[in-house]
Amino acid sequence: MPSIVELDTRSPIWSRFFTVAPLIVVGTLEVDGAVDLAPKHMAMPLGWQNYFCFVCSPRHATQRNAEARGQFTVSFPRPDQLVQSSLLASGRAPDGAKPAVASLPTMPARVVEGALVRDAYLWLECALERVVDGFGENSLIVGKIVAASVDERALRASEADDADLMSAMPLLAYVSPRRFAEISETFSFPFPADFRL
Repeated sequence: MPSIVELDTRSPIWSRFFTVAPLIVVGTLEVDGAVDLAPKHMAMPLGWQNYFCFVCSPRHATQRNAEARGQFTVSFPRPDQLVQSSLLASGRAPDGAKPAVASLPTMPARVVEGALVRDAYLWLECALERVVDGFGENSLIVGKIVAASVDERALRASEADDADLMSAMPLLAYVSPRRFAEISETFSFPFPADFRL
C-alpha cells in the first residue's frame, strides 16, 4: 500500500496535487456595454436540470457584471484556443479596459445580452439564478441556462460512436494547478447493471 500523506487543512490544499476541470470562458457586459471575457475552471453543471455554476469573487468584474446585468454567457473553447483563452486572465489597462479580449473572436449571444467565443464547441446563455457568498473570499455564481448551442461536430448522436466523436473533437481541460490537457481518448464508464440515474 502506498504511503499516505496527511495535508494541513489550516491553509488551502489545492496546490499539493492535481485535479481536472473544464476550462470555460465566462462572458459578461461591463457598465459601459463593453464585453468582458474571463477564463474559469471551477465550473460545472449544477444538478440534472439546466443550471450551470462557476466560482468567482466580488473582487472580479465577472461577478460584479453578472450581478449588475443579471446574466452571463459560457463558452467552452477548443484546445487550439488555449493561448487566447489564457490571455483573458491578463490584467486591465490603466483606463480599466481589458485589451486581451480582442485576442479571441466573439459572436453575439442570441437570447441574453452578451458575447460568446466564436469557434468554441459549446455555448450557454444564462440568466443569473443566484449568487451564494461565503466560501472564504469566493462566491458561487449560479445561472439558469436559457439558450444553448453546440458545434454540430461535437453533438452526440445515437448512430455515432462516442469514442470516435471525442477523437475528432477533443476537449480542453484545465489540470489544476497550472497545467492543461487535450482529451481525445475516453472509455465507457463501467456502471453496474442495475444503475439508474
